[in-house]
Amino acid sequence: MTRIILIGFMGSGKTTLGRALAKETGLTFIDLDNYIELRHCKSINQIFAERGEEGFRKIEQSLLHEVCEFEDVIISSGGGTPCFFDNIEYMNRQGTTIYLEVPHERLLERLIIAKSRRPLLKEKSNDEISAFIEEQMQKRSPFYLQAAHSFTADRLEDKIQIKESVEKFRKQFGI
Repeated sequence: MTRIILIGFMGSGKTTLGRALAKETGLTFIDLDNYIELRHCKSINQIFAERGEEGFRKIEQSLLHEVCEFEDVIISSGGGTPCFFDNIEYMNRQGTTIYLEVPHERLLERLIIAKSRRPLLKEKSNDEISAFIEEQMQKRSPFYLQAAHSFTADRLEDKIQIKESVEKFRKQFGI
């Protein structure tokens, strides 16, 4: 039974790497945010608007517990998932947690490109996004660093880099 849980900041490549790994290994890929949206028939933004962050985090915790019972999966958590309740401890008990580490500059590049799809960043300037990353990473790093392992995920910008990263990941973690 394999249960790999990818954690890290938004834009760290949890979904990109997780999907590619699942394809290569035959494991099932679950993106926790997508799972929440499917189960509630609402976007994360709608859930936040209706229930606030606390309400969303309770839903997130409940569905985290659900997907962490599945076997032979790669789970991509939300960027904040490990930082609430006892989620990081729970994830560490349920599977192999891997923190996808990405240098600030690479996160900034990725998030600037994707800011139109990220409500928290949509209205921010590039400098504001950089400051946001710095501020959030200070808060979240202590949780991310509790993962059992880490993996440098700074090379996921095209198909070749993704393939090379998957090979490196599989070799590093023996999957």
